[in-house]
Amino acid sequence: MDSKNLAAFCGALVLSACAQKPHPSVQPTQTPVAQYASGRVGPVGYDSHVPDFATRNFEPFNRQDVAAIALREWRMFDSPVNDDDPELRPDANSPALKPERIPGLWQRVGEYWWIGQDPYETEVSWTGKQDGQGQSFAADHDGRYAWSAAFISYVMRVAGANDRFPYSPNHSTYINAAASGQASGLRAQNPATYIPKLGDLLCVGRGKSKSVTYSMLPTSYGFPAHCGIVVATNQNAAPFGHELSIVGGNVDDAVTLTHVPTDANGALADSSGRFYDSRYPWCAVLQVLYDADQEPDSGG
Repeated sequence: MDSKNLAAFCGALVLSACAQKPHPSVQPTQTPVAQYASGRVGPVGYDSHVPDFATRNFEPFNRQDVAAIALREWRMFDSPVNDDDPELRPDANSPALKPERIPGLWQRVGEYWWIGQDPYETEVSWTGKQDGQGQSFAADHDGRYAWSAAFISYVMRVAGANDRFPYSPNHSTYINAAASGQASGLRAQNPATYIPKLGDLLCVGRGKSKSVTYSMLPTSYGFPAHCGIVVATNQNAAPFGHELSIVGGNVDDAVTLTHVPTDANGALADSSGRFYDSRYPWCAVLQVLYDADQEPDSGG
């Protein structure tokens, strides 16, 4: 390649790189300021709880950041891993041993509520051990203050999803929003056929709602559920061999990593639709529609 063509080629690369990283918006993005209700998005406005770097998108909304934020929170909780059947997990021997109530971590759970939820919601002032009036609740009542969906909402919020994610204290809100086409940044995919990607959400019904399947979505009612963020794919390691990893909140009262068995291609189910994981009858994979796979200048 001669010097003239080389210069033109390099110039094109520079322009291409610049084009991949849009300038941050001048004004904060407006988002819904009340939860989704009756299939509708609430009124929109500026949420002062959201950091400027997120609401103005200093970096494009991307998979790399979502996985990195989830893993950062996991490390903050001392990197717990639990691959046991959730029905067989014992509670902590003492309320003081619950990570969500430990000094330094109950406040972090409060940040999940404060940032992740819309500003006019009751839950916005909760913490890992206090209600909205600042009164400590009994540890055996912590199920009333479950924060796993608040954790998902927090990660999406600080990663810059803005108005493309239906923030809620209930996983079923965004599962149903994705399945009904109400969420501009989500698509519900059949877990029996779709191969999860980094930054997607893997979801399952809880308790009696474990019977909720993809074909039943969207439901006309809210249901107890849980979702984890895919933070690694195409793994080949213990305990399952071919597997992926998800990080979820309020698992064993902490931000916890769980391994999920797959086949060599990353699929969750075989050709008959039978899941390789006997613990979780997955109801949906929520495909997140990112602006990019990674930060343009991350060097990845």
